Amino acid sequence: MQMAEYIKPLPFADAETKPYWDWAKQHELRMQACADCRQIRFPPSPMCPHCNSMRDEWVPMAGTGTIYSWVIVHPPVLPSFAADTPYSVVLVQLDDNPQLRLVGQVIDIANDELAEGIPVEVVFDDVTPDVTLPKWRRRKA
Repeated sequence: MQMAEYIKPLPFADAETKPYWDWAKQHELRMQACADCRQIRFPPSPMCPHCNSMRDEWVPMAGTGTIYSWVIVHPPVLPSFAADTPYSVVLVQLDDNPQLRLVGQVIDIANDELAEGIPVEVVFDDVTPDVTLPKWRRRKA
């Protein structure tokens, strides 16, 4: 089965973010952490802002959180998003570290049902053979 052409903009993986996207491709949510003080570095960076260490490692995250905030996107939008409007973009506060919040699309909650505190979990959408996007769905009980 051939994958349909994906026409939306794709993330650009630079030297610092490439591991994040590589782990997403493997359907794992991982974050860069300082190998010395263990603080999460988000967004990824070459030097720890807490202890100035240049050492890092990519640690697994639970992939769960709660909706902290959201917006509903309406036209006008880029042509590649027009068929999806109106759609929601959520800000998810991660359970592992409440200081971390990730932006993403929620796939199974109607726009008019969105509310702060809804528990969600990460899912992975293989949009191209090379790119997998983390998205969010209501957490299963």
